[in-house]
Amino acid sequence: MKLYSLMTTAVLIASTSAYYVKNQKSETFSLNVTPVDAGTQEECKTCITFAGQTINDLLQFVLQEEVDVCGDLCQIVVDKTGKEALGVICTILCDVVGIKEFINAIQKADLDPIYFCELVPACPINDNGDAHFTSLEVMPKKGPQGEFDISFEYVSNNGTGTGMLAISVDTVDGIPLGDDFLNFAQPAGTYDGTIKLDAKENPDCDPTQGPCETWEPGTYTIHLSVCNGECGSNHPHSAIYDTKTTTFEITQN
Repeated sequence: MKLYSLMTTAVLIASTSAYYVKNQKSETFSLNVTPVDAGTQEECKTCITFAGQTINDLLQFVLQEEVDVCGDLCQIVVDKTGKEALGVICTILCDVVGIKEFINAIQKADLDPIYFCELVPACPINDNGDAHFTSLEVMPKKGPQGEFDISFEYVSNNGTGTGMLAISVDTVDGIPLGDDFLNFAQPAGTYDGTIKLDAKENPDCDPTQGPCETWEPGTYTIHLSVCNGECGSNHPHSAIYDTKTTTFEITQN
């Protein structure tokens, strides 16, 4: 199955067989990943890419209209997005489970792409999984505005379910910053990677569209979570495995 990737500006450098993919746009974190393995991971990524771009439109449609043919429902995807490729993926997923189960998955998922793709099912479930951070470090620990590398390692004894790696930063001026990445189900093992944080003011930020982080001198706290399912979700097959925090300091330029 061909992959249709989300556009992203976030970069996670992972020196592991784990694979992370961006779920939402970020101007602060950038992403580079290892190749996708064949089989289940490819199908899961394709489904979540599809759901991330279309599930809101599909939910609004099925709540307002009756539809009993996959082709009719998936044509809505093409009409809304202008992307024939997403319509093809929609039809494949819908035909596999049938129109009734497909609509049921859209409604039950409640805008949660991971849970939707577990219901279809395109992504594997592991409710006995676990993960525990063994390290979280920032380099440099102290320095002027610029690029900081946030390296991490976690260990899983029972493997992980399809989930997320979520990062947030407590800033000096109180502006919330965060990002999240898809973490494919993995067997037991040790996994590590590095998130690059671009800690400098974005000249393209428009303050009329929202607050602009200026990266004032001071201490910043990083929170990193590894989760089963979407971090913070109340849906089945969702849990926060572990969260770890660390700090770094921005000095005067």
